Amino acid sequence: MTSGYAELLMYIAPEPIRAANEQWLARMLDHLDGSRLSAEGLSLPELWLSPQLLLTQTCGYPLMTALRGQVRIVGRPRYELPDATAGNHCSLILARADDPRQNLAAFFDSRGVINSEDSNSGMNLLRQRLTPLHREGRFFASVGLSGGHRQSLRWLRENRADLAAIDSVTFAYLAQHAAEEVSGLRVVARSALSPTLPFITAASASDAQIEQLRRAMNRGLQDLPDVARILGLPQVLPASESDYLVLLDYQREAEELGYDRLR
Repeated sequence: MTSGYAELLMYIAPEPIRAANEQWLARMLDHLDGSRLSAEGLSLPELWLSPQLLLTQTCGYPLMTALRGQVRIVGRPRYELPDATAGNHCSLILARADDPRQNLAAFFDSRGVINSEDSNSGMNLLRQRLTPLHREGRFFASVGLSGGHRQSLRWLRENRADLAAIDSVTFAYLAQHAAEEVSGLRVVARSALSPTLPFITAASASDAQIEQLRRAMNRGLQDLPDVARILGLPQVLPASESDYLVLLDYQREAEELGYDRLR
């Protein structure tokens, strides 16, 4: 029997999404003849780096920075959602619908908000898109730190910020199941494409164990068509670190052009 931490915490809202992920996890563990350790009390970094990690999902940017060489990639999700397909997604750069500014350049000296400094969709992809527009290393008058994509959306709705980059999968889930959280907002621009958020396991996992995990994930989706439909996720694709090098390319490009930090 396989045992370890198994948590899918990157997309936990709205409730139908959280429930679908839990159903999927349970079916995966059935296929693995596995048991699930309680991760209560663990922070995300503690979960990601635990030697008892069986399966979780992380953001592509920390995968290539803080976690590089310390976890193994199981695969990447092939979402089939608006602005997410074929193993890629993007960030939607949003403003209030009643804001008269029509393009990114017009938002120079506005108020930005990001979910966290180490977020690919909330920070890295936004920085990449704004790099050609910065002036002496600055684009925004201020940059707030919200703590999460849903909180960033709230900042926009409440006129506490003017511009935010939101993961397109998160946006699609909210638009379908909690439309009030994205109402009154519009897409100003889309970021460059990025590989979807990777599924990872402990660094000690063998190639055979990774293949077994990915096979169990895909069997679970095949067993549960309603779950696959709710998640917009028909398949988990094989993936490797090389798929995510583009995220470091985006970082390097910004640094070389004098916009090393989103500000």
